[in-house]
Amino acid sequence: MGTEITKIHHVGHVVYEMETTLELYRKLGFVCQPPAYPMVAEKVGETPKPFGAANAHINFEDNFIEIVTVVQEGTEIPQDAHCVSFSVPPAALPSVIASIKKTVNKISRCLARFEGTHIVVFCSSDVTASAARMDHERVGHGNVNTVQRPVETQSGTQLAPVRLLEIEDEQVSEGRLAFAEDQSQDTLRTRIRTEHPNGALGVAEAILCVQDGELDTYVSRYRLYLGIESRTEKGLSVFDLAGGRMTIIPESRLTNLLPGETLPSLPGFVGYAVKVSNLSITQRYLEAHEFPVIEMGTGDIFVPGASLHGTALIFRQG
Repeated sequence: MGTEITKIHHVGHVVYEMETTLELYRKLGFVCQPPAYPMVAEKVGETPKPFGAANAHINFEDNFIEIVTVVQEGTEIPQDAHCVSFSVPPAALPSVIASIKKTVNKISRCLARFEGTHIVVFCSSDVTASAARMDHERVGHGNVNTVQRPVETQSGTQLAPVRLLEIEDEQVSEGRLAFAEDQSQDTLRTRIRTEHPNGALGVAEAILCVQDGELDTYVSRYRLYLGIESRTEKGLSVFDLAGGRMTIIPESRLTNLLPGETLPSLPGFVGYAVKVSNLSITQRYLEAHEFPVIEMGTGDIFVPGASLHGTALIFRQG
């Protein structure tokens, strides 16, 4: 069975507070883009105000990490934030507001469970084909929509269109899942390559933890989503993509892989992995900045979720 799913497009770390989280990621050695806060007028004639979900990106050559928080009444906006106003035709305003509220409700439900990784978006070479495959497999999904992604290029920040397909399978309780297809290849080819002080090169893996008795069910589900078979590796179920992998781990094996890690509720994404140019240099960088670094049996290292707002962050030799 072939697949149009090629890699992880991005992972989303959902947090209570944006500014302190960005400070933490910068201390880890990541270059973080200023956060974007949407400004929307809920009614015609009103002054736009912060509304919906704010996000910030940590960009790599092929994918990115997204930091996400819910914008609430009285939310303090970081000084370096970009406030992005949306101009919506009056006739379309009710449906746009409803769509934003639907997204915010989903993120809020995730945050009510725990701070951590709640979003995994896979890269599709053809999201129309992905939608057709989901229809064939009877997996619920939304429409193929086009959104704008800010990209830092040699000529400044440009908006690159991204075709997005949300998985809306009623069985999904682990977070937000979607497929994305970057369209503006000319813009993406001219983007500035970000050099991160910790040597990070890109997101390499997302790790989902489930109850032992539900492992087979989740493996079957992700086989439908990704269009490929999994393999078993030391009790883990691994889906190998052309760039990176998706791993499902039973709760009983979690501490074998990530010593000391737990999740407040299951199922949930326990964390993700980034590849780095030199793991030894990365480890020295993390330790110099006073982060706890735990060595794994795989040869990788990780910073525990207790030190990073609920998500374990694995560093792997690229």
